[in-house]
Amino acid sequence: MALTLYTNPMSRGRIARWMLEEVGVAYEAVILDYAASMKDDAYLAVNPMGKVPAIVHDGKVVTEGAAICCYLADTFSEAGLAPTDAERADYYRWMFYAAGPVEAAVTNRSLGVVPSAEQQRMVGYGSYEAVVDTFAGAVAAHPFLAGDRFTAADVYAGSQVIWGVQFGSLPKLPVFEDYVARVTTRDAYKRAAAIDDALMAPKG
Repeated sequence: MALTLYTNPMSRGRIARWMLEEVGVAYEAVILDYAASMKDDAYLAVNPMGKVPAIVHDGKVVTEGAAICCYLADTFSEAGLAPTDAERADYYRWMFYAAGPVEAAVTNRSLGVVPSAEQQRMVGYGSYEAVVDTFAGAVAAHPFLAGDRFTAADVYAGSQVIWGVQFGSLPKLPVFEDYVARVTTRDAYKRAAAIDDALMAPKG
């Protein structure tokens, strides 16, 4: 089965690469740059948004980091990253909490957008502080987001925590730092990070 990852090492494409390394299937990586190839006709035919990551698996396109994680977990179920019946509620809840409220709250805060008390009723995430408190509670409840076992939810939501703590978009709470320490010990994470870090290294 042909599987291609479209990515950039300084992007959310790192999430998809980590997930691909977790499922352990062969894939081709196409590295795109922001200035040109991400917006050219060839890639826009894959993702009209001109954003990464995207994967193409046997001719089928999947975009959006959370969707890619879910798709790969389900398609390559032998990797054991999809939820069991007991894990499914927390798995989907926190996977899409990270993709929705966390992503929106962190992005708005970085842009200097702070909803007023009245606007918070209209904004899906309410307030940045509420998002952080809720996310911290989810991370603290179990060793991993769906329970005692690492799943694809920890790839996606874990990436949000890793970057948030590293770049300051999330506070360096002990519960976040402990969670980062757990998920970054995984061999697949280390392989994926090494690949993307090497691509970011100065040439020559």
